[in-house]
Amino acid sequence: MSKKPHISRTPAARRQRGVALVEALVGILIFAFGIIGLVGLQVAMTRAQGSAKYRADAAYLSSQVLGYMWADKTNLAQYNTDGGCDAYAPCNDFVQKVEAGLPAGAVEISTTAATGVVSMTVTWSTAAEGTHSHVVTSSIN
Repeated sequence: MSKKPHISRTPAARRQRGVALVEALVGILIFAFGIIGLVGLQVAMTRAQGSAKYRADAAYLSSQVLGYMWADKTNLAQYNTDGGCDAYAPCNDFVQKVEAGLPAGAVEISTTAATGVVSMTVTWSTAAEGTHSHVVTSSIN
């Protein structure tokens, strides 16, 4: 039976032991930072998408009520939220849609029946981004 020759390691070869393990750990660390970055990006995208949805909803609702005002010019003064809006069904419906569709949603409408000028401010508030407003001014003749 022949004996295998003994191979002695050089000092340089001894220093290389465990390098593959260190390289693997560094690779895992880089991968983990990448995953954390992707999760952060997903959170930011979701927040931006929600904010865009609220802005679009506010614009849609205000355009909708302006359409009602154009169609019902004779009752333009009924759309003031300072007084009488609760008694007028289309205005009351609009206020309820804003309150239900936007977080902490509120609306202020000011009309001048003599000139046909309408000013409307739709506001909403989120915990992450604070209070936002959508302001519309129109002249209904």
